[in-house]
Amino acid sequence: MLNIRPVSDLRNKFPEIEDVVLKSGEPVFLTKNGYGSMVVMSLEQYSALTDGIELALDEADRAAAMTNVRYSAPDVFGRVRKGLHER
Repeated sequence: MLNIRPVSDLRNKFPEIEDVVLKSGEPVFLTKNGYGSMVVMSLEQYSALTDGIELALDEADRAAAMTNVRYSAPDVFGRVRKGLHER
């Protein structure tokens, strides 16, 4: 179940939020004036979300360094859209 709290809890109940995030391994969603404002998560959670992306970007940088061929944004996104529509 989602853990949703007002952003003021970050200031007023930080130790409690930290405990929830670290012990449950789940993020805490913070709201401001009834609307989503931010998400608090552990470093481990954040790494799990971003490590694969970082590796893919590093690989793309290495591949780009090996060629002078460059693609425009419309070319790239056009290829992605085409690939998605072919599925």
